Amino acid sequence: MKQYDVAALGELLIDFTESGTSASGNRLLEANPGGAPCNVLSMLQKLGRHTAFIGKVGQDAFGDMLEAALAEAGISTLGLKRDERVHTTLAFVHTLAGGERSFSFYRNPGADMRLSAEDLEETLLSSCRIFHFGTLSLTDEPCREATRTAVRRAKQAGALISFDPNLRESLWDSLDHAREEIDWGLSQCDILKISDNELAFMTGTEDFDKGAAQIRKDHPQIRMLNVTAGENGSLSYVGNLRCRVPVFSVPAVEKTGAGDTFCACALDYVLEHGLDNLSQRDLQEMLTFANAAAALIIQRKGALKVMPSEEEIRQLLSRGQA
Repeated sequence: MKQYDVAALGELLIDFTESGTSASGNRLLEANPGGAPCNVLSMLQKLGRHTAFIGKVGQDAFGDMLEAALAEAGISTLGLKRDERVHTTLAFVHTLAGGERSFSFYRNPGADMRLSAEDLEETLLSSCRIFHFGTLSLTDEPCREATRTAVRRAKQAGALISFDPNLRESLWDSLDHAREEIDWGLSQCDILKISDNELAFMTGTEDFDKGAAQIRKDHPQIRMLNVTAGENGSLSYVGNLRCRVPVFSVPAVEKTGAGDTFCACALDYVLEHGLDNLSQRDLQEMLTFANAAAALIIQRKGALKVMPSEEEIRQLLSRGQA
């Protein structure tokens, strides 16, 4: 038995999200704890899992806020390091029509980029059932080497590897570099969660089946490939199985964290059922639950601190898809 169900490495940052206007007519911004890997862990905690985060924040007020948010969510902070020279990374989220977003990052550098291989807590890598990561930790050194080292050590300890590209184009020096690092992530993972736009970015096709087939051909070690496709629902490919489930039709306030929420629910299902001998019905159950959770988070501002409870998800499931 391992101590942690999931350990995740990557960015922990402040998402400044729009929150109306002041009496003077100035735009108000709310400081929400965020970062894709920790959003995933927060949702897993809501589902009763034991999780740990590996990353770095600044020795500043925002770092204090983020460390407190992890502790409040129940996420282990053993792997959280503080940087005395570089400030906590900030992201400004501009909400577009339909809840879509555009991002502006203050990260040149940001503390998350300063995580090094020497910062890694070996006990977290050797005692997790699933190790999860994305690509923001692959943009620069030393965090790139830290990520590669962590993936290697987690694999050696027998963990399943989960990867979400979470492409943020503005953070890369070139899109060719982004493709190269995403392809490395694809070559390492057992479980892949990828969005429709990332699938098209990597394969050149907007046909989900063709794109998934190309990735699985190039990276045959991937045992579960999940595609999130916004209004087009979600898909899962496991072995010879293909399952597609429609989205829950709900009004979107902001879509921050939707993919992370989905990813966490899929990982929770794998923790419960494994990856062997899954049926079509299993995949449908997994995707429906994950879609319901994502439908709830897009009706809220922020992500990490407002993840839905299992009871809320079950209540939405009982009402069915619109």
